[in-house]
Amino acid sequence: METSLKPKWAGEDWLSQWVNRLIATQPLYALMKQQARQVLIKTAEKKGVPWRQSYEQLSQSTVRTLLPHLENSQIDYPDYYLKPFHAYDAGNLCWQAAFEAESATYAMALRIWPQEDLTWQAAQQRLRDSFHQCLHKFGPSQVEQILDLGCSVGLSTRSLHQFYQQRQGGGVTTRGLDLSPYMLAVAQHQDQHHEIADWIHAQAEQSGLADQSIDVVTLQFVLHELPQQAARDIFQEAYRILRPGGCLAIVDNDPQSPVIQGLPPVLFTLMKSTEPWSDEYYTFEVEAALAAAGFEQISKTASDPRHRTLIGLRGS
Repeated sequence: METSLKPKWAGEDWLSQWVNRLIATQPLYALMKQQARQVLIKTAEKKGVPWRQSYEQLSQSTVRTLLPHLENSQIDYPDYYLKPFHAYDAGNLCWQAAFEAESATYAMALRIWPQEDLTWQAAQQRLRDSFHQCLHKFGPSQVEQILDLGCSVGLSTRSLHQFYQQRQGGGVTTRGLDLSPYMLAVAQHQDQHHEIADWIHAQAEQSGLADQSIDVVTLQFVLHELPQQAARDIFQEAYRILRPGGCLAIVDNDPQSPVIQGLPPVLFTLMKSTEPWSDEYYTFEVEAALAAAGFEQISKTASDPRHRTLIGLRGS
């Protein structure tokens, strides 16, 4: 099992508490939020990511017309999801977040290998490939049904689907589930070849899918956005819907990574200002929680310099 080693800027340490007090000061928080946003945009546009152009194209498209067909009006949004995060006052429940999510994802990938002269396309491909390699090594050998939890605008979903389709020569049905109907509308709009079977507006804790109906469930860069109890509930739901031999695969920031441990004060302060559940995530013993949910043969791999992949299997 993992040790409790965590960054000094997370949890109850004095540095963490000092940063949290700064963030709680509204004028400073507003400044930090804006600075965090500018860091992402600058990283993206410096490498040719068309951040503003992509936003305008989506804004002028027909994507808004998809919202009524995707939105589940019966959803009761949990309190943790209603907090401001990612520099948006409405979190993921707004068009701005949905229109900028793809560009922000490309910027995130570029920041993993800052010393290499990678295009944003190459960085994104390397990020996805590193996760898929872990699935190939530790996941089930044959896959028919896939669920990408917290799928956002569907980049992870389509990439995952294509990986298994190519690996197996077809026969894969993939669904994306997210709590933001705005993200799902963009996901469906961008799924131009209709590769994904369904875009589901639901809580990951209550997917609505049948018991033992899925072979692979993924949480890609979602866990750090959750309080610990929500994560535990999602692990239980994933276990319920997985078939025997299926797996839950998680990729996210590695608290024990030298890169994460050694973030400069400016960067970890900016990051915490846009991620309200940072302290809970960086002190969360994920492997223990997976084992408590019933998962077996839990593997952990440093899939790139900043991220780890955890895969747990459902036994028979």
